[in-house]
Amino acid sequence: MSDSTEKVEQPKREARPMGPRFGGGHMSGPVEKPADFWGTTKKLFALLGPDRFKLLLASLFSIAAVSCVVAGPKVMALATNRLADGVADIMKAQAMGATEIPSIDFAYIGRIALILVALYCLGALLAYIQQTLTVTVTQDLVRTLRRMISEKLDHLPLSFFDTQTYGEILSKITIDADLISTNLQQAMTQTMTSLFTLIGIIIMMFTISWKLALVSLIAVPGSILVTALIAPRSQKFFADQQAQLGDLNGQIEENFAGHIIVKAFNREEANIARFDETNEELFGSAWRAQFMSSIIMPLIHFISNVQYVVIVVYAAILSAAGQLPIGDILAFIQYIQQFGQPIQQVAQIANVIQGTIAAAERVFTLLEEPEETADSEVPALLDEPKGLVEFKDIDFDYVQTNPLIRDLSLTAKPGQTVAIVGPTGAGKTTLVNLLMRFYDLNSGEILVDGVNTADMSRHDVRKLFGMVLQDTWLFNGTIAENIAYGRDGATREEVEAAAKAAFADHFIRTLPQGYDTILAEDGSNLSVGQRQLLTIARAILADSPIMILDEATSSVDTRTERLIQEAMNRLTEGRTSFVIAHRLSTIRDADLILVMDKGRVVESGTHEELLAADGFYADLYNSQFSEEAEAA
Repeated sequence: MSDSTEKVEQPKREARPMGPRFGGGHMSGPVEKPADFWGTTKKLFALLGPDRFKLLLASLFSIAAVSCVVAGPKVMALATNRLADGVADIMKAQAMGATEIPSIDFAYIGRIALILVALYCLGALLAYIQQTLTVTVTQDLVRTLRRMISEKLDHLPLSFFDTQTYGEILSKITIDADLISTNLQQAMTQTMTSLFTLIGIIIMMFTISWKLALVSLIAVPGSILVTALIAPRSQKFFADQQAQLGDLNGQIEENFAGHIIVKAFNREEANIARFDETNEELFGSAWRAQFMSSIIMPLIHFISNVQYVVIVVYAAILSAAGQLPIGDILAFIQYIQQFGQPIQQVAQIANVIQGTIAAAERVFTLLEEPEETADSEVPALLDEPKGLVEFKDIDFDYVQTNPLIRDLSLTAKPGQTVAIVGPTGAGKTTLVNLLMRFYDLNSGEILVDGVNTADMSRHDVRKLFGMVLQDTWLFNGTIAENIAYGRDGATREEVEAAAKAAFADHFIRTLPQGYDTILAEDGSNLSVGQRQLLTIARAILADSPIMILDEATSSVDTRTERLIQEAMNRLTEGRTSFVIAHRLSTIRDADLILVMDKGRVVESGTHEELLAADGFYADLYNSQFSEEAEAA
């Protein structure tokens, strides 16, 4: 709607910088913390209800797969011990000068090798099944979320979109949904695998030697302490980095979007200096953040290496005392080497989970927004609408503390053209929004042919109206498809007839592909006037009994304006029409002109009657006429 300044009093939510907030699986910096972690987690897993059996199966397959992998070193120890015993027997026989030298039992070792191969193959197969089940569960969840978001957006009142930036809404639909999809899959897979692996390794270590197992676990608190001391400090630097990255992205976006203005005002050097300053700040915070986070792993590795040395020395002592076979020592060392990996994965996954829940929380915030008031269970119907429109004592405001329309009453008779004029913020576009039931009244009634639109379904109300706006909305598709958007099932002949009625057929046929020409985003490969003619053709094809024309000629030249005006005359012929206009010269022939100021109709009548009254309308008209004369 053109009269957008009527809503300046509405509270706007601050848009978040659209810089990268999360990495795709791997988190290189801090993530946004959810306000209600457990509450959101409970809601998210409630959506997994239909897939709980698959999730249970995935857990069982994960346990089985991990068991196969974890059992490997222990099974290998059997072959190692048999080999070591065989070598020891040979050396002993040789030392004693025995005539028969025993042989190594390679048959047994071969059977163990085959068991190992079978074990690892089985583990890979089970892991594949587990991964497949997990992917199915997570993708089902995200598909459900996207469907819920789409349905929610269709049922949200227009007031919701007045308080949200488009970037914020798109972020929830795309970035947050994709983040949940990618990270939830990774989190569920790695969490199950890492936890079961960690538990399995600990169990196997204790079965080999409880003494060595206890020594191994001593290093865990040290790793946790290092992380606890350093991580909070790096979080601060990462937060600074993200804030400065958002500033830098904003500067880049501004410079690219407004490059013509930048050049016109010779602001290149100033913008470069501003960019360099922010870039240097970003470099400093990023360096400190990366340095602080990068020293965590070397310190943990140092602790692990010290632990490794202690375990090897202690294991050698136990082996020398005959308390621990060599095969078990080698198996234990393998477990020690594997022990740190699941711990690190769990630490990384904690960040991934936090980011996932934060994204889910934003999505659930959207899903919990209050919807439009429900339509009547038995909505009223209009079989053959004539176009009589009545406003009866209506009150409306966008914000309760800022009244906009009060005690407004008017009548538009069938077939009349009603022009609505007035200064910016007078309530002209608001009147149209109320007609379309984009907003509900505080009080009063809007009647069409005597039927209260509040008693009708919104779908039926909006079928009564065709709209041509100042901002031409066209989607990426052919010209024919854009015109046919006005009515489901329209034939090619009907599309072309509507284009001819809108004086658009000639320019369409001059295009290389004619009606099959693909429009760029927002129809940017057409002129403003051509796009406007297409929207008029679309409205003609819709053939609605009531038309709304909102500043439809305000952005075109005089010649194109005359063409569009003639097309609109055809469009409004025989229909009740509401015309919002700033150029008062375009509505001289209107049957009724309503002059609005501060949400009230202060004058009404024909053009001649209002000029003769020498009131508010006459002042507007004369001032605009003098401005146009001076400009000429």
